[in-house]
Amino acid sequence: REEILEPEAALARVKELATAKFDETIEAAVNLGVDPRHGDQMVRGTVSLPYGTGKSRKVAVFARADKADDAKAAGADEVGAEDLVERIQKGWDGWTQFDLFVASPDMMPLVGRLGSILKQKMPNPKAGTVTPNVGQVVKEIKGATRAEYRVEKAGIIHCPIGKASFTTEQLTTNLLTLINALIKAKPAAAKGRYLKKI
Repeated sequence: REEILEPEAALARVKELATAKFDETIEAAVNLGVDPRHGDQMVRGTVSLPYGTGKSRKVAVFARADKADDAKAAGADEVGAEDLVERIQKGWDGWTQFDLFVASPDMMPLVGRLGSILKQKMPNPKAGTVTPNVGQVVKEIKGATRAEYRVEKAGIIHCPIGKASFTTEQLTTNLLTLINALIKAKPAAAKGRYLKKI
């Protein structure tokens, strides 16, 4: 664990050490030189990985009319407007099976009422889940190319970069795509060394 490896060598090592009976997810943990207690040093966003995460997720969409049609066409598992909000408000526990909720901006006044129920899963512009392009976002989620990252208290970001079955090249490309996204997301207020450890 004291050894520092180049990305390709590190990922090759991770693949060798993946011995579970299922296809394990490989996650990058990046230690950033930020203090997330300060609002202006929050690092949060999404990245579209060229080779995907290998994990398809269930997504529900709050949208009307054309946007609802786009979401359905893109493969959303559930699409609705007032009806869907009402079902969740009335105690339908089927909503817990969804990994992500996406909403078009015009739906937010309505969806806002679900804050106390959906909590962490609430659609959020910063997480890219409140968007006018619901179809595109659903496509990325269902195609498993979209990965979210969010810095936690200790200034560390965890993000999946693929599965143990991916080639070292695919994992390296995904990792570098994530690192580039993190560098772009660097807060102006962050001082000193930004990428500390991976």
